[in-house]
Amino acid sequence: MTIAFDFTNMMAGALPAGAGITRAEWEAAATPFAAAHRAVHTRTADLGFLTVPENETLLTQSLAVADAAVGRFDDVLLLGIGGSALGPIALRTALCPPQWNALPAEARGGRPRLHVLDNVDPATIAATLARLTLARTLVLVVSKSGGTVETMAQYLIVREALAQALGEAAAREHLVFVTDPEVGALRRLARSEGIRTVDVPPNVGGRFSVLAPVGILPAALLGIDVRALLAGAAHATRGAETPELTRNLPGAFAVLQWLADTGHGRRIQVLMPYADPLRDVALWFVQLWAESLGKVHPAGGHVGPTPVPALGATDQHSQVQLFMEGPADKTVTFVAVRGREREGRIPSRHADIPELGYLGGHTLGELIAIEHRATAGALAARGRFNATMALDAVDAWHVGALMQTFALATAYAGALYGVNAFDQPGVELGKQFAYAMLGRAGSEAARAEWDALPPPDPQWQI
Repeated sequence: MTIAFDFTNMMAGALPAGAGITRAEWEAAATPFAAAHRAVHTRTADLGFLTVPENETLLTQSLAVADAAVGRFDDVLLLGIGGSALGPIALRTALCPPQWNALPAEARGGRPRLHVLDNVDPATIAATLARLTLARTLVLVVSKSGGTVETMAQYLIVREALAQALGEAAAREHLVFVTDPEVGALRRLARSEGIRTVDVPPNVGGRFSVLAPVGILPAALLGIDVRALLAGAAHATRGAETPELTRNLPGAFAVLQWLADTGHGRRIQVLMPYADPLRDVALWFVQLWAESLGKVHPAGGHVGPTPVPALGATDQHSQVQLFMEGPADKTVTFVAVRGREREGRIPSRHADIPELGYLGGHTLGELIAIEHRATAGALAARGRFNATMALDAVDAWHVGALMQTFALATAYAGALYGVNAFDQPGVELGKQFAYAMLGRAGSEAARAEWDALPPPDPQWQI
């Protein structure tokens, strides 16, 4: 069980026309990486994602809820947004059989379907509630702060639907709050109404919370091997204890992306798994990387690479044209899965038709592996930076290790860029304006600032 990282195609010598990170740049980066490593690993008390994989108390809380739910529910409805939704979705897609929610109960081993409401579009919420049998539905309300406006709006609508369908007392039995252990509106409601809760540690930010109960509880409800998931993550953390850049996989990823951005103009960073189960891991990574690193630098100016999700081989027929011949401003990191070369035998038919005959005797596993290698080689031949992370399998252990690798890399990258990877001040003003327009108490200053903005100008409207 391992994750391997090959970044040959990021380096000078492998790429033509003087492209690539030089050996001198790579070796010189050892010093800033050592400082970034210290900045992260001396903050264990503050950065809870480092220790969550080995937190038995949190795991026990999640498993207790999951064990009590066995056989009682056909559906789990998760209310959340951002990391509270993207992480659970990524785990379901990666570690449950394809089309999980469409499978009959026996094919799911009696485990529930998982529906995630990650927005406040009324059409989606109404349609979701219309197809659920609420008497057989468990609702997870996921908000560490207990005040996320979108999640609280979802909660109020779903709580009302539960109460009307089941009565107030029974409705409470269908709710679990995943929130801060001490403070926030959800915690207060849980105490006053006896609603079951699972803790999100105060030192675990939303986009770093997939291996906290935010992701572990829904995964356990679906029957995913959460102990293996956490074991893989813990393995990744232990492997990153060394400050030596050449032995620290998440450190190498962070440094290479940082060097490519700041020294070579590669400001767009693509994550492209060659495995359908990992497609939503790429979407989860986009939020992790973007919200953590897109910041105003304390010394002035703006930093932050732009992450883009892609899927191989699907996006060879859409985005790869841009990667090959568009602006040379991107890196592409592939995620490959080894050992599938015997899967999906392609029948030998139509030997007389050149476009078909050559495929017989090969396999789909072989084809997707070859397409990955061909795309990587084609990009390299055109001087386009790319690297490959290779997993031995898409299973709970490797997915846990992969997601923790990206979380560690994000923390290191924040230190390399000189910004706080664990806040998100850029989204706060919009939140305050929304609160003000909705009439939330304490938003008077934001309301005044909103009212001072110029109104829409008819001369600039069509």
